[in-house]
Amino acid sequence: MDQPSGRSFMQVLCEKYSPENFPYRRGPGMGVHVPATPQGSPMKDRLNLPSILVLNSCGITCAGEENEIAAFCAHVSELDLSDNKLEDWHEVSKIVSNVPHLEFLNLSSNPLNLSVLERRYAGSFSGVRKLVLNNSKTSWETVHTILQELPDLEELFLCLNDYETVSCSPVCCQSLKLLHITDNNLRDWTEIRKLGIMFPLLDTLILANNHVTTIEDSEDSLARLFPNLRSINLHKSAGLHCWGDIDKLNSFPKLEEVKLLGIPLLQPYTTEERRKLVIARLPSVIKLNGSVVADGEREDSERFFIRYYLDFPPEEIPFRYHELVTKYGKLEPLAVVDLRPRSSAKVEVHFKEQVEEVSIRLDQTVAELKKQLKTVVQLSTSNMLLYYFDHEAPFGPEEMKYNSRALHSYGIRDGDKIYVETKTK
Repeated sequence: MDQPSGRSFMQVLCEKYSPENFPYRRGPGMGVHVPATPQGSPMKDRLNLPSILVLNSCGITCAGEENEIAAFCAHVSELDLSDNKLEDWHEVSKIVSNVPHLEFLNLSSNPLNLSVLERRYAGSFSGVRKLVLNNSKTSWETVHTILQELPDLEELFLCLNDYETVSCSPVCCQSLKLLHITDNNLRDWTEIRKLGIMFPLLDTLILANNHVTTIEDSEDSLARLFPNLRSINLHKSAGLHCWGDIDKLNSFPKLEEVKLLGIPLLQPYTTEERRKLVIARLPSVIKLNGSVVADGEREDSERFFIRYYLDFPPEEIPFRYHELVTKYGKLEPLAVVDLRPRSSAKVEVHFKEQVEEVSIRLDQTVAELKKQLKTVVQLSTSNMLLYYFDHEAPFGPEEMKYNSRALHSYGIRDGDKIYVETKTK
């Protein structure tokens, strides 16, 4: 049978991992493996192969000689074939069938939508545990075939495949723990529901950068669909517009990690408000947007939640508010404390027997204060000595000897005193 035109897997393997391009390295974890080759093989003793092969962006279109692949790849466990020109699943199966210990396979950015994986070839993938098919436009028909023939598949990546719908597999995949299906066009929650049906033991669901709309299922239905879901990523789910969708996440019985950045619902709030309001609504979540929720932060958020809704009309107060009031009681609003530095103060200016109350700006310097007091005490600035007396301090007056020093640095408050004396020659 004629090989497809283009570069073969075996040809690229020989070029990249020849001794000239990939010299043997010694040391713990650094060794490479040179397997025994079939008698008469022209490549005998030529290749130094690690157990992880990276052959991305090499223009590979076909497998090449299968007996050579079997001879040199018997120990290989991970294989990256992303961004090549593989379009025939049969050619991929020729490679994989001769890598018996393969557990990780990356086929991203290959035009695999141009063919369908036939059931008779799918058994070649049976040992794979992690499969990456990002930007391959792989059909759902092929995905179903893979799911039926990969009994140990634990992680599946289906990003950037332009999926608008999910086609439900006739057989559930009981092994899958992580599904990465970001950057597609999944809008209707009925499509997401199908993922729960297909993957009943799913632990992690990454749906970022889709256009998921409101979560339509009831609480009981969600609990049945995703009974083992521990982590969900809904970053930039453009259709989530109401707090009810966030509340429904509580229906997943094992959920403890949530990612919710970039959704329209949260845009009007400050960063602090977003985090606290979400934490308060999701009592079982221990990690939000990648950050651990400590016990102290949870209590602060739940108390914040109560105070946030204190003045809302009864019809707009969420049920969670009443749960938290039962827990903490109805809290009073926090006192508003203005921590901004004072801009002015009213002080008593003493000069000889004269006492006058003067309002001074605290952002000015000692030199500028002397100019202000010229008309009060009828002295020139060069002939003026100033002393500041804090009416609450146990010490005596402090000479204001540095003309460039700002008044606010003295901590001047209303009621303090400024003594003016004439400079003696």
